[in-house]
Amino acid sequence: MRIIDIIEKKRDGYELTEDEISFFVKGAADNSLPDYQLSALLMAIYINGMTDIELDILTDEMARSGDMKKWEMIEGRTCDKHSTGGVGDKTTLIVVPIVASLGGKVVKMSGRGLGHTGGTVDKLESIKGFSTMLSADQLLENVNRIGAVMIGQSGNLAPADKRLYSIRDVTGTVSSIPLIASSIMSKKLASGSDCIVLDVKCGSGAFMKTPEKANALAEKMVRIGRNAGRRMSAVISNMDIPLGYAVGNNSEVIESVNILTGKQKGDLYDLCIELAAHMLMLSFDKPLDECRDNARKAIEDGKAFKKLKEIVSAQSGDISCLDDTSKFGRAKYVHEIRSFHSGYIYSMNCEGIGSASVILGAGRSRINMPIDHSAGIILCKKTGDHVDIGDVIAELHTNDRKSIGDAEKVFMDGIVISNEKPVSRPLIYNIIE
Repeated sequence: MRIIDIIEKKRDGYELTEDEISFFVKGAADNSLPDYQLSALLMAIYINGMTDIELDILTDEMARSGDMKKWEMIEGRTCDKHSTGGVGDKTTLIVVPIVASLGGKVVKMSGRGLGHTGGTVDKLESIKGFSTMLSADQLLENVNRIGAVMIGQSGNLAPADKRLYSIRDVTGTVSSIPLIASSIMSKKLASGSDCIVLDVKCGSGAFMKTPEKANALAEKMVRIGRNAGRRMSAVISNMDIPLGYAVGNNSEVIESVNILTGKQKGDLYDLCIELAAHMLMLSFDKPLDECRDNARKAIEDGKAFKKLKEIVSAQSGDISCLDDTSKFGRAKYVHEIRSFHSGYIYSMNCEGIGSASVILGAGRSRINMPIDHSAGIILCKKTGDHVDIGDVIAELHTNDRKSIGDAEKVFMDGIVISNEKPVSRPLIYNIIE
């Protein structure tokens, strides 16, 4: 079998066989195929798409290109959640303890941030001492005893996807529904959880810019998971506005604590309740409304916050900073962005806000680039809010004074202020069960 024949076949719009897809994925995983030929095939897939049969085969082959986790030693159904990426998205830090406090078994493997989207591992590591690496025995013991772990992804989890994604990132083939679906679901299937809830973002801060495209992606991923024997649910959520008010690692942990201790509500709270409810529904076969009520009660009675501290302590983190968030490091410089106009904030470019936080040091533009956990952005106003001249729209936090000017420009380039109040858009566009 020759890769050139496979490239030409997909270039001409024909369906690939299982053997051809297997050959392609194996060549990506073991480096027997060069980048330029993988790039050519990825572009052919980007242009011509894939059938559902092709997509199922591709996802399964990518999942099996590395370790396939199995959790038979964990009591009860294991559950997991995945977000397709967003700005200010710290839902894992809130949802996981809610679900675990209600008896769920959560094995949450997360990644680091890259580009304008933050990473859960980076947020967790802003808690002093917190370890995102556990032995297999420790993982099993923690989940059975506490109900959850929050760890980094295994180095050998879907290695074919790791290589293919790095190529897609530099060849203009990222925003392909079959390639996104197979990338996400190969890692989720390899992670081994029985129940998977997907938070599929749409809007200016997401890969999928419209609800229609986000819905199409979610439907593909739910179908892939169900065909692989997993219990699936997907929530299509709005990423035209940053989630919550904090963008940056320390500040997002603090905001998560505020949600779990009942000090803050709003869009972040509402989405976390919805995601937690779906995880509980899949885990225990209870009605969704009952699961929502239970999730709210877990916050109200303090069970969820107590569970967060248990998880953090079991992974060597300093829980004193959760009880007293003033212990988190603060950036040396805080710069206020003030409005030059009166009116309503008509729109915010989420990707621009995320990019501004990267400039300040909160994220990375290259893999393995160091980050500043104290850097970031605190939003004081969001889309739909009224501002007067001189009102503070946001605070920029950084230890690099020279970054402030560039970050402010990128931030303000994405802010539109109008005399007209924008039409309110839903937080959740659709649910696929």
